[in-house]
Amino acid sequence: MDSACDESWELLLSLFPVGWQQSAVLSGALERLRGFSSVEQLLRVLLLHVGKGYSLRETAVRAKQTGLASVSDVTLLNRLRQAEAWWHGLCLALLTESGWYVGADSRGWNVRALDGTLIKEPGRTGSLWRLHYSLRLPSLECDHLALTAFRGSGTGEKLERFPAAPGDLVLADRGFCKPPGVRALVQQGAGVIVRLNTSTLPLSEADGRPFPLLRRLRSVSSPGRVRQWKVWVATDGQRIAGRLCVVRKTEQAYQRAQRKIRRTAQLAGSRTKPETLEYARYVMVFTTVPEESFPAPDVLEWYRVRWQIELVFKKLKSLAALGHLPKYDDRSARAWLYGKLLVALLGQKLQRLGRAISPWGYRLPDVQSGQPLAPIQFSAAHRPTSH
Repeated sequence: MDSACDESWELLLSLFPVGWQQSAVLSGALERLRGFSSVEQLLRVLLLHVGKGYSLRETAVRAKQTGLASVSDVTLLNRLRQAEAWWHGLCLALLTESGWYVGADSRGWNVRALDGTLIKEPGRTGSLWRLHYSLRLPSLECDHLALTAFRGSGTGEKLERFPAAPGDLVLADRGFCKPPGVRALVQQGAGVIVRLNTSTLPLSEADGRPFPLLRRLRSVSSPGRVRQWKVWVATDGQRIAGRLCVVRKTEQAYQRAQRKIRRTAQLAGSRTKPETLEYARYVMVFTTVPEESFPAPDVLEWYRVRWQIELVFKKLKSLAALGHLPKYDDRSARAWLYGKLLVALLGQKLQRLGRAISPWGYRLPDVQSGQPLAPIQFSAAHRPTSH
């Protein structure tokens, strides 16, 4: 192997969580080393397939030519299937390593943006998978991920799919705006900021009467003006108190939203309701956080930050080629997806460690433990500048 490639590989290995080799054994990924001399070689060959995008057959040929292993493409497929739990565990370990911190203007809340995206196997008959993803803000680090086979509406976007804790503040788009999900997060002690979906989240007033949404919206007469009202959401006999925060769009933004609604309706062969076009004049956000923590303008500004998770999905699908799922079986497809996420998380860790002073490109090992030394942490006032 080329010495530069070996150096790069050693650097990559230094990013893996402590005990990554033992986890291969415990997860069942390493029942026996037939065709491989070590778990390190097994990992390296599998990453050729997942990280570089080589086919199983090409990976087997390259592994043999470079002396890494002498195995068939069928053997590699079986190894990929067995790596599912191993790689999933490594992803979770990297997420745990990333740590948690709160931005100065988050008022002590752990702000998280949730979303999901569909991933399709290549080919006319390729099946669909949904990646459920949670992004911490402002650190832009993933703190939860899960993969489910897409079997229809039952595997759609649901807030209750995501674990939460007291102090979490969850940001989500209108696809997650449903009473069961709001209830699930509130019961876990989390706050919610979600774009209102008027079809799936009916609002009521304090006395239980339907909230007069259109009449209240029409009182927001000028662009940029913010209003809020106390509202309630009913679900399974329980009433959840919240606020509806609204800002009126500019005329240009409204016209753009109106054209999008009409185009979508035309493609679906349906007729647009007049109230739907009127709702498009506003950004409407439902929240359960108290006003003393987040006034209405702050609620709307934090919802805008949710767009960061859309950028993460674009990066995963372009840089990590997450949108090109090999068409094998469910088990190997899940393993392949976790491998792609592992590559992305390792890149995220490399970027994070790059903030430390390390001109030679890697962290020095601790003399006693042999593990890489933790990077020096600087406060904002003493963070070194680049020259």
